[in-house]
Amino acid sequence: MNLYAPAKQNHSFFEKHRGIIDRAIEAVHKREFYSQYPEMPSPQVYGETAEADQKKLFEGQLAGKFDRLKQSHDTWMKSDEQSPYTQQKLGISYPAFGDVSKYITAAQSAWSDWKKTDAQTRAGILTESLERMKGSFYEVAFSTMHTTGQSYMMSFQASGPHAADRALEAIALGYQEQTRFPNKLTWEKPAGKVTLKLEKFFTTVPKGLALAIGCGTFPIWNTLPGLYASLVTGNPVIVKPHPMAIYPIAIMVTLIQEVLMESGFSPDLVMLAPDNEEKLITKELAENPAVKIIDFTGSSSFGRYIESLPGKITFTEMAGVNSIIIDSAVNLAEMAKNVAFSLSLYSGQMCTAPQNFYIPRTGIQVSGQHVPYEEVQKAITGAVEDLAAHPKAGPAVLGAIQSDMTHKRVGEAMTLGGKVLLESRSINNPEFPNIRSASPVLIEIPSTATEIFEREMFGPIVFIIPTADTRESLQLASDIARKHGAITCGAYTVDGTTMELIANVMAEAGTPVAFNLTGNIYVNQNAGFSDFHVTGGNPAGNASLTDPEFVVKRFTRVQAKVQS
Repeated sequence: MNLYAPAKQNHSFFEKHRGIIDRAIEAVHKREFYSQYPEMPSPQVYGETAEADQKKLFEGQLAGKFDRLKQSHDTWMKSDEQSPYTQQKLGISYPAFGDVSKYITAAQSAWSDWKKTDAQTRAGILTESLERMKGSFYEVAFSTMHTTGQSYMMSFQASGPHAADRALEAIALGYQEQTRFPNKLTWEKPAGKVTLKLEKFFTTVPKGLALAIGCGTFPIWNTLPGLYASLVTGNPVIVKPHPMAIYPIAIMVTLIQEVLMESGFSPDLVMLAPDNEEKLITKELAENPAVKIIDFTGSSSFGRYIESLPGKITFTEMAGVNSIIIDSAVNLAEMAKNVAFSLSLYSGQMCTAPQNFYIPRTGIQVSGQHVPYEEVQKAITGAVEDLAAHPKAGPAVLGAIQSDMTHKRVGEAMTLGGKVLLESRSINNPEFPNIRSASPVLIEIPSTATEIFEREMFGPIVFIIPTADTRESLQLASDIARKHGAITCGAYTVDGTTMELIANVMAEAGTPVAFNLTGNIYVNQNAGFSDFHVTGGNPAGNASLTDPEFVVKRFTRVQAKVQS
């Protein structure tokens, strides 16, 4: 007898990728550097003609039907997607249901075999989909670039290798958490002259239908962890992408569907549910009682709404106000160059981008020498200006502005008050003369004007805030993190006691700190298998990529016992 035996299993992909899964599990525990997917475009790794071939595929997909998805549908929906580089509509139509409830019905109908299979089968299938994703990294890059405004290199890395690593991390942790205890055992308890004996059987029961709500700036990187965490734990998933960034995640959903079908499962286990401004469907999906799990990345207002829905398990990443605390430094120029890159990268449209810079108005110590506040401020402002003005580095680092709303916000920032230290301007890009762009605006503002700088100003908007001393800087940064959330904090100090104080105070505010970064490592960067992205310890989000809670809340462990 074997109660709870999987009704359907296929371990061929698991055996094929056992080495990858084992290495990923080891990396999750060691927290050392590990990457399954090389982050640089490489003909040797990804194919001699892959970039050119997939660019043609991308160009051929424009103004056409995305007919690669295998899911059920009854209509085609034309998207609102528009390239921030050309400001032209992509004109792509996606398979869809006119009635939103049909996504629910189709996904639930596809669920029966998937929820009764084992963790090995699911982990193998999902890892195979990531291995096939390597063959689409370039198309993913072009589609990300022309929906989000990320530069080409950033689009390749973030939506390709980095996102795949984060998805593999979710598979590894989900697989391990489902298999860490035995499926069956014989339990014996001495009781005097007799021995009590039971056969015990254990199974994991998935929570139910999951909804993955994508964002417009990182449509793959932010979607894949929750999508794969739900699938590996046995749940069907409806992917509701941002209306302006459908194409990149549509590629990924296609790859998963193809492997599911080859393994004898319904492609409707993971469905793309696109929408446009004419008919937005996120709330209708989220409020449906059949949806039990929701992953969301986006604004705090909508995130709070998601968290408030009754009967849902939610994993959110929302807005945060990230800080740089400057106390002292070894090299002023190197520090300035580093933070200039961090705040300029993708025009500040990253959840990890710094916004508030706190500098003592009495100045700082640099290699034992006193440097006035004005000189520190000018070093940062000058580094930003030099980067934005560089004919090659400027366009490559800043990319384009994803939405008109963000572009408008940058212009309005210069009227908020305070002293404008550096005005925003358009960035010339010879390849894309119609690009929607904006260099960072830097504004000096008093530390008493918290009503202005305690809220996230998404985009290339930076506040330079002179403070009484580092203790006031830390107080402001930590108070704002507790009240409004923060995902990152950077700090510069050569004093060990001050470093310990900053680390401890910000930890209590649920915010990780990166100290004294110079050179080619930045506060924005987040390493799969090592860094926990978002802590869940402040209002910037209630979940962390990827800790055990991110997967174990998606299933229940149930047992049966039989006396023998």
